[in-house]
Amino acid sequence: MAKVGAQRAAILTGKSKSTIQRAMNSGKLSFELDQNKRRVIDVSELERVFGIKQQDTSAPEKIETKEIVDAVEKERMRMQIKMLEQQLLVSDERLTDLTDQRNKWEKQASQILITSQYSQKQAEELRAQIKEREDRARQRRLQNAQVQKAQAKTFKGSKAPRATSYEAKKLNEKMKKLKAENENASDYSSSVFRFWKRAKS
Repeated sequence: MAKVGAQRAAILTGKSKSTIQRAMNSGKLSFELDQNKRRVIDVSELERVFGIKQQDTSAPEKIETKEIVDAVEKERMRMQIKMLEQQLLVSDERLTDLTDQRNKWEKQASQILITSQYSQKQAEELRAQIKEREDRARQRRLQNAQVQKAQAKTFKGSKAPRATSYEAKKLNEKMKKLKAENENASDYSSSVFRFWKRAKS
């Protein structure tokens, strides 16, 4: 129902303003405080305590009806505004929750990305190490093959090609070893021949 002040309550009931105020002070007439801390009375409460005064002409009735309608409309608007404020508060809380959740997801995504990049870097380093080892092994096999090829040509009486200082060094060592073995074999043959010759004579 509509709520009115003491002045309007006096007009509606045909009582004086002081009578309305005394009734409120004594507790006979209940009231509420509006947003401006002003005492207002529900129209139904006025009708219960004092009754609503019947107007003599239609004009005052129309004015009274309009004022009541306006008061009701104001009350309806006030309730609607309050409801919208509550809805806005709930929406703000939801928005805050969604923002916090989004920030949490972004943080998790960043951590996953950093971990993925680190793992990818480790994988690339491992592949590089494997490739380096394979290259070194391939180079050693190639050098060994060249040394073996040079040795084979040496056994056939051919002069070994000089490819690299490392290969030349290895080949030189092999040739010295073979020369020493040949010299030992030659000395042994000569010794055997001399022994056989002395024995025969």
